[in-house]
Amino acid sequence: MTKVDKRKKPKAETSPKRSRLLPDEREKQIVAEAIRFFAEVGFDGQTRELAKRLNITQPLLYRYFPTKQGLVDRVYKEIYLNRWNPEWQDWIEDRSTPVAARLKRFYTEYYPTIVNHDWMRIFFQAGMRNVGFNQRYLKLVRERILLVLCAEVRHELDLPSVATVPVSPAELELYWGLHGSIVYDGIRQYIYGTTVPPEPVAVTNAKIDIFMAGIKIEVAKLVGKGQK
Repeated sequence: MTKVDKRKKPKAETSPKRSRLLPDEREKQIVAEAIRFFAEVGFDGQTRELAKRLNITQPLLYRYFPTKQGLVDRVYKEIYLNRWNPEWQDWIEDRSTPVAARLKRFYTEYYPTIVNHDWMRIFFQAGMRNVGFNQRYLKLVRERILLVLCAEVRHELDLPSVATVPVSPAELELYWGLHGSIVYDGIRQYIYGTTVPPEPVAVTNAKIDIFMAGIKIEVAKLVGKGQK
């Protein structure tokens, strides 16, 4: 008579169980992973793959974000709008200190806000796929920082106000130049994979000093042309 092997058979491997989270916690988890996901693979990445990374089903993902565009919009809000400090404009308008000091205060805080992996990678991924982030965000920078700065520099130089002589594209471009030179640190590090200044605050402050030394003559020229 054949003996029956009574040893227990090994249990079949099972997929890891999803941890049960409260709805708010699950939503935050999805958004946090979506930021990392889009920063890494771009906006062509599929929600199916995102759900796999989260170890949840795609239908569960859709319960929180019924459309991919809804999730993309939430990522924009989380990484760009929620990190925007509304006090920055107040700092630029604070006439109790010179414009150069105001700029240094602003960029000291703004620099680490944008010069990081997720901010830079998502911004460039969005630009390449025309997701719409870039236009919205740059409009924010233009209206709440750069145009305000135009008015403050004119005031400090005792030049006609922007109400008297509107800001020209050429004048605004001077300020975009300063802003772009500071943002470029992040591009070098997170897009090109090269090194950045070891002391970014000191380098940024030097850029501002150089900018302010030259802006006085150039703005006076442009505003003078605008009066003709």
